[in-house]
Amino acid sequence: MGQHNPIVIPTLSEVEGEESAVAWTYNTAAATDYFRDLWADYPSDYDSPMTLESMVVSRDWQEVSVLECILGGMQIGVAVESEPEEARRKLSLTKIDAIVVDYDLTGADALVKKLESLRRGDDAIPLVLMSGPRHQDEMQRSGADFYFEKPVSVEQAVHTFAAARNLILRGRLRYHRQAVHAGVSISANKKRLDAELVNVSRGGIGVRSKESLPVGEALELKFSLPGRNLVLQARATVAWQKPNGYVGMRFEEIPAASVEELQLWLAGRYFES
Repeated sequence: MGQHNPIVIPTLSEVEGEESAVAWTYNTAAATDYFRDLWADYPSDYDSPMTLESMVVSRDWQEVSVLECILGGMQIGVAVESEPEEARRKLSLTKIDAIVVDYDLTGADALVKKLESLRRGDDAIPLVLMSGPRHQDEMQRSGADFYFEKPVSVEQAVHTFAAARNLILRGRLRYHRQAVHAGVSISANKKRLDAELVNVSRGGIGVRSKESLPVGEALELKFSLPGRNLVLQARATVAWQKPNGYVGMRFEEIPAASVEELQLWLAGRYFES
């Protein structure tokens, strides 16, 4: 990681009045350098345009300022709410992709309990908690997906929110099927045939084939996605077949490199649509 100047945030004693508190700013150039250096090793697709929204529930304006800068730099919108009960009401009316709760805030523990209904199933909202030292034990027992101690470490927070964003992305892409037109090579029962790839998801592909492929047949697949160089490989099973030549194939085994390539490509296409 390259050298960078520290990100400077005024202390409470340096700020006069409530109105000034919400106007705290970073050394913008230093922050830009920090994030560029920190993300230098991430895949080039990492910061593809995204439409994600978060809510930060806190009255600790200095920490809120840190989080707004970090989340904004990751293309995640931020809504700030200082009252836990009002946050709960807004969450019942608005779609939020992730929530950050300051566990030092009075009423935060009750809010976390009320959020349990929003955190069940495949579309669960990631919950990130932060607190000072006195609530560390309670926070770790809360069932949150992620947590960190205040004052916020920028590096730790960036990695935490990167993991949270990946969690959101996996949920969104779980059932997403992307239309595509490309070739696919299929090996079935020692016979090779070519087909047209018509859609792809995390769990499998749909193809148009002139050959009949019985349901349950084991296959080996090779295909490339538009705009990508890596040839994806997978073992699959025929899940369904229609009379018009459309065949659905379910992935059974896929190498890690192919999984990463597929997820990055799907993410890019999803957030372009």
